[in-house]
Amino acid sequence: MKTLKLLIKPILQKHWFADLIFALIRFFCGITLAFYFGAGKFGMPWTPKENNLELFQVATWFTEDVAEYGGLFTIAPLFFAWMGAFSEAIGGILFAFGIKTRITALLIICTMLVAVFFQKFDKGLWSMLPAISYIWVAVYHLYFGSGRFGFDFLISEKLKTL
Repeated sequence: MKTLKLLIKPILQKHWFADLIFALIRFFCGITLAFYFGAGKFGMPWTPKENNLELFQVATWFTEDVAEYGGLFTIAPLFFAWMGAFSEAIGGILFAFGIKTRITALLIICTMLVAVFFQKFDKGLWSMLPAISYIWVAVYHLYFGSGRFGFDFLISEKLKTL
């Protein structure tokens, strides 16, 4: 229980306004990551395949893209495609609302490092900037947590009474 409290409890800024600014940045980054980058990797909109609707099917193009990274990614491209899509889509939503902020920040950092070094590196700095920006926001929240304006703060306040 102590580890859970340490993982969830955010470090608060001196003034609430600073927490609000960082919460707005976290929310914007989480929502754009989830809906602009992550949702497309699940092949949305979903289409029927062999008379059934396969929800949460990772898009074929993304699995093939991951396999082209080489090395470890060629062994299990579907697994790594799932991990990338999950950390962007689901992790982005959790990150936006400050739920398990440190865990989702770590997932986002790992995914964006893969994006920078395996997908965008040879295309130049301008192509890498979105992923690098998400890394910086996630690094901040990996250390500080959600701040006052996130569900982690509410949960940590409830855990104080236990």
